[in-house]
Amino acid sequence: MFTASTLRSAGVALAGLWLAQMPAAGQAPKVVEPAEAKNMRLVGFNDLQARSAYQPTIHKQGDRYIAYVGHHGASYDGKPVNTVKGVPEFNGTSIVDVTDPVKPKYLAHIPGAEGGPETGGAQMTRVCDGGSLPRGDANAVYLLRPFGRLAHEIWNVADPANPKLVVRIGGDYKDTHKSWWECDTGIAFLVSGVPGWRAQRMLEIYDLGDPSKPVKIRDFGLPGHEPGATGAVPSDLHGPISTGPQGNRLYLAYGPLNGGIFQIIDRQKLLQGPKEPTPANLRYPEVGRLDMSPLHGAHTSFPLLQMPLPEFAKYRVGATRDFVMIVSEATGRANGCQETHQMVWFADISVEARPMMVSNFSVPEASGNYCDRGVRFGAHSSNESTAPAFHKKLAFITYFAGGVRALDVRNPYHPKEVGYFIPAMTEATEKRCFKIDGQERCTRSIQSNNVETDDRGYIYVVDRANTGMHILELTADARSAAGID
Repeated sequence: MFTASTLRSAGVALAGLWLAQMPAAGQAPKVVEPAEAKNMRLVGFNDLQARSAYQPTIHKQGDRYIAYVGHHGASYDGKPVNTVKGVPEFNGTSIVDVTDPVKPKYLAHIPGAEGGPETGGAQMTRVCDGGSLPRGDANAVYLLRPFGRLAHEIWNVADPANPKLVVRIGGDYKDTHKSWWECDTGIAFLVSGVPGWRAQRMLEIYDLGDPSKPVKIRDFGLPGHEPGATGAVPSDLHGPISTGPQGNRLYLAYGPLNGGIFQIIDRQKLLQGPKEPTPANLRYPEVGRLDMSPLHGAHTSFPLLQMPLPEFAKYRVGATRDFVMIVSEATGRANGCQETHQMVWFADISVEARPMMVSNFSVPEASGNYCDRGVRFGAHSSNESTAPAFHKKLAFITYFAGGVRALDVRNPYHPKEVGYFIPAMTEATEKRCFKIDGQERCTRSIQSNNVETDDRGYIYVVDRANTGMHILELTADARSAAGID
């Protein structure tokens, strides 16, 4: 909750980190240059042991708030030091107490797999209380994460400073990524690369109602992903979002970088339908599908359902509509604007069988001279929390060198930016090298990677280039612009 004392503490502790002039054309920001911001401000910071960060999950544990942060594998030689234990460890999962967001406390690091950015680490995090699961240990809190590309793991983090391994799933996958876990049913939609399937990443469904005894339900993918298929292989799955048995829908995003596909699945048909991976059986649960331009991808497909639209209030049909926000991912080739600019798309899915793009959002390149600076610039992901603080009012989008952007999404036909925060670099911010026109170029830049929010209204953005985790809040102007009290 935002209080005057919180704001005063943040202002005293972090004075001098507020607004700065934009860098001149062609110039990269300097290390420790003050942050750039509009209608958002810094509350707290943790360096995450200078590990490249991917997904944060913020979980309320009793009277504490704990951040579980998944990490890419390290892109440099050696292993960063776990400062809690004083020993070097491969990148994995950081556990940070953010109960006091002004003074986040690093509690533990769980090592991940050996390897570089996309092969090692433990990128994804999901958390369920044991008492919320159908057959979980009521005294446990369970963390689901991948182990590099090889496996999925479940840890008991009831004592977040002393996590304990519960079980490992798989061990021979081709890849893993951003899974989804329903805490009330225990059903987990795992992004896996199951041997024999043609896709590098597809859907593997497990009953994790008792996390110590995983029960596999089925494998699933697009026609052409299945074993024995021929012809072109469709885009790989990036991640699912489920509305559970109440909403009976699963929203799937394929092809995060390009060749994007958005798919709507009937959850009950997926779980109870025929499981043999034939093309007909793979099509059976599909309700709707949107094949995007080959130039754009689908990294995150976040549903915005039953959105009331005041401008249509007097119309008998369509005054309330369903939408999905699809975020494309800018690839590593975005350095120096060497690829299509990736952005945020809004599709009207009120008629599920006929999804239709209706609007988009992008950050103007000229606002930071990003092409001249030669940095990775473009959309990546959105927050996924449905807590009432922001849900169906504001969405937060990471934009790599463009930081995190706050969007008013109350009318998805006309999304509007109401604020942004581009963190300051530190000495830990990693220099990244790439080639433009055959010439190697190295730059150091903020790379805001993923973002999440909590039910108190704080925003957590983590950095791909090892800078750490910034905890933010909106100013009164941004809250007012989005109709938030």
